[in-house]
Amino acid sequence: MKYEVQENCLTIFLPTELDHHNAESIRREADHLIEKNHIRYVIFDFADTVFCDSSGIGVIMGRYKRIYMLGGEVCAVHTNERMKKILTMSGATKIMKIYEEDK
Repeated sequence: MKYEVQENCLTIFLPTELDHHNAESIRREADHLIEKNHIRYVIFDFADTVFCDSSGIGVIMGRYKRIYMLGGEVCAVHTNERMKKILTMSGATKIMKIYEEDK
């Protein structure tokens, strides 16, 4: 996993499969970085992600709750059609924006 902090923004570059195998380590590292760097904005980068299960959705929802309580925002970038469908079906698109790239 790769994480990038710029000022009060954390970008999480998600793995190919966001599932129960890696959800806990992503949660732990993201929470550590959020606290340590006074993060207010989290960007989930789905460029390499092709699969996400309920554990992965839990990571997203949990970070949203944490950031929302701090007055911040969460968003997603580089989502493919499959990931957009998963995020929509899970309700995640109701709490975070998905930014599209200009074509």
